[in-house]
Amino acid sequence: MNPTARPALHRNFHRLAWFALIMTASTIMFGSFVRLSDAGLSCPDWPTCYGRVTWPQHAQEVIGHEAAKIRPLETHKAWREQVHRFLAGALGIEILTLALLATRRRRWGTTAVVTACVLVATGIPLYMMGMHVLASILAITGEVILLVAALRWNNIDLSRAALLTLAVVIFQALLGMWTVTLLLKPIVVMGHLLGGMLMFGLLVWMAWRATHMSITLVQAPKLKWLLRIGVAVLVLQIALGGWVSANYAALACGGGSASLDNFPRCVSQWWPQHDFKEGFTLWRGIGVDYEGGVLDGASRIAIQMAHRMFAVVVAVYLLWLAVRLYRLPSMRGWASALGLLVVAQITLGILNVKLAVPLEVAVAHSGGAVALLFVLVTLMARLRAPSDVVDESAGTEPPKFGGGAEGAGAWKNAPHGRDSRGESRELQREAAGATP
Repeated sequence: MNPTARPALHRNFHRLAWFALIMTASTIMFGSFVRLSDAGLSCPDWPTCYGRVTWPQHAQEVIGHEAAKIRPLETHKAWREQVHRFLAGALGIEILTLALLATRRRRWGTTAVVTACVLVATGIPLYMMGMHVLASILAITGEVILLVAALRWNNIDLSRAALLTLAVVIFQALLGMWTVTLLLKPIVVMGHLLGGMLMFGLLVWMAWRATHMSITLVQAPKLKWLLRIGVAVLVLQIALGGWVSANYAALACGGGSASLDNFPRCVSQWWPQHDFKEGFTLWRGIGVDYEGGVLDGASRIAIQMAHRMFAVVVAVYLLWLAVRLYRLPSMRGWASALGLLVVAQITLGILNVKLAVPLEVAVAHSGGAVALLFVLVTLMARLRAPSDVVDESAGTEPPKFGGGAEGAGAWKNAPHGRDSRGESRELQREAAGATP
C-alpha cells in the first residue's frame, strides 16, 4: 500500500458508523436503566438467563437450575438484563462490520479481525462449560491481536480507530460478564460505564471523520487542546458518577425533600463526617454481594461529596469553554448547545437528590453525560486548521472560510469512498462552513 495514498472507505461506512453510534448511545442509556432499576443481577448466569437464550416467564421454569440457587427469579427485572445483553450483542456485530470494512484493504487486515473474533467466540462456550482459564486466554489473545494491529497501522483509513473500537466492545463484553459473576463489584461496574463511554467517543470521532464535514478555523489547534481538557475532566466526573451509583451513594447526604439540608448541604452540614480512604478503596476481594452497597454512611458521604465538588470544577470549565467558543461566529450553535447541556446536567443532578433519585431523572442524567461527550468529541473531530486543508481537486485558489478564519491550502481527499465528482461537490458545500 502506498503510504501517501488515502485508501477510500466503503461508500456506506459513514452510514454504518452513525448507526453504530446511535446503537451505542441507546445501549448506554438502557444499561443505565438496568443498573438504576437494580436489575443488574436479575440473570445470575452469563450469557444465558437461567440457562435460556431469552428469559424465563414463570418461576416453575427455573426449578432445579443452578442459577436459581444463586438468586430467585424476578421476571420483571430479568427481561431488562437480557435485553441489554441482546443490544450489546447487536452492537458488537455492527462494530465488527465496521472493522472489516475499514481493514479490508490492509494486508492481513481481514485475517486479523476474523482470527481475533473467532478466538473470543470460541471462549464463550468454553466459559459456559466451566473452562474459565482457557476461555480467558483465548479472549486475551484475541484482544492482543487487535491491539497490535491497531498500533501497527496508521489511521489514514480509520482502521486504527475501528480496531480499537472492536477491542473495546470485546472488553466490554468481559466487563459485562464480570459485573454478573463478581456480584456488581463497584470497580467493574464503573469500568463498564467508562468502557461504554470510550466506545461512544471513538464512534463519534470515527463517524464525523468518515462523513468529512470539517469546521475550518485558524484557532483550531488551541481549541482542540481546550476540548481535550474538557473531555478529560468530563470523563473523570463520569467515573465519579459511576462510583456513586455502584456504591449506592446517591442519597448519602439525604434526599427526597426541598430542604437545603440535603443540597447544597450534606446531612445538614457543610462538611460532615466522611471517610475518603474507605470510600475510594477500589478492590475489596471476591465473593461479596455488592447489591445495595456495603459501605458505611461516612464512606458514602465522602463519595457523594467528591462527586459534588468536582462537578463544580467541570461546570465552571465547560461553561467557560462555551463562552470562549461563542465568541467565534461559526461556533455559536455548538457553544450554545454545550452551555445548555451543562446547565441541564446540573439541574438533573440536583433533582436526583431532591426527588430521591427517580428512575426517569437518573437515566436522563446519564443521557446528559452522553450528550456532553458527543458535543466535545464532535468538535475535536471536526475542527481543522487551514494549514491542514489541502485541495487536490483543482489548482485554483482555495475558498475562504467563515467564522473569522481565512485559510489557504487545499482539501484532503474525503475518507468516505465516494467518487471524485461526489467529493468535489461535498467540498464545495463544506467551503461554506459548518454549524450544528
